[in-house]
Amino acid sequence: MVSLLSIIALGFFLGMRHATDPDHVVAVATIISRQRDISRAALVGAFWGLGHTVTILVVGTCIILFNLVIPTRIGLSMELTVGIMLIILGLANIVSFLRAVPALSANSPDHDSRGHDLLHSHAHSHGDYMHTHHHTHDPEVHPQRPDATPVAVIDGALSRFRFYKHLRPLAVGVIHGLAGSAAVALLVLATIRNTHWAIIYLLVFGVGTIAGMMVITVSLASTLKVAAGRSQPIAAKLGMAAGLLSLVFGFFVVYQIGFVNGLFTARPMWTPK
Repeated sequence: MVSLLSIIALGFFLGMRHATDPDHVVAVATIISRQRDISRAALVGAFWGLGHTVTILVVGTCIILFNLVIPTRIGLSMELTVGIMLIILGLANIVSFLRAVPALSANSPDHDSRGHDLLHSHAHSHGDYMHTHHHTHDPEVHPQRPDATPVAVIDGALSRFRFYKHLRPLAVGVIHGLAGSAAVALLVLATIRNTHWAIIYLLVFGVGTIAGMMVITVSLASTLKVAAGRSQPIAAKLGMAAGLLSLVFGFFVVYQIGFVNGLFTARPMWTPK
């Protein structure tokens, strides 16, 4: 009983620590960079952790039960997907930020700092969607209806799918799980000889990862909420910074896997970690 409890405790806390890996934090930071709702941020972390856990459990269990050996190139390719995903997430954030940049400068003819009743343009949001178009404030007149934004259109088209909003963090978690499943499974094989206990360890490890990622996403969302309350431009710039960080880190991962570890060369080298 003591040994089983030790395995459960170790798996849970190592799972929480695993959630703090740099590539994990960068990925979820880009996803929640415009998220101000704490409960929704927690759900993002939970679904990321769920996707990660499913992959770890499925791939790790196969390795443990059938003594699978993952070829070097396949292992490196699994880790390469993380870099590609970080690049895509980073580009998405950067494009979103650039679209929110005011279309008119402060010196444009239709801008008047003495009042807010003139036609002007600046970045603002309709719900979760942030963009720019010409409008007035006194009275408040927008040429675009709130239900005509891209997010609203997508919401309307996919509203019948209850969990579609959670597919993004779930998919990101699955990809990260592919990159880390081999290392976790090999670690378990080296330390736990009992097959059933090894699988229990993987499950508890996944639960710890879910808990750790929920803590991270809630902390990030709380920080962004405070920043947005003080200054909307600062919050937007934080989203841009998250995108740039994800983009740079993604290219670094691709370079590391492709050339340092040799995936794109004749002699690839791979050590699961």
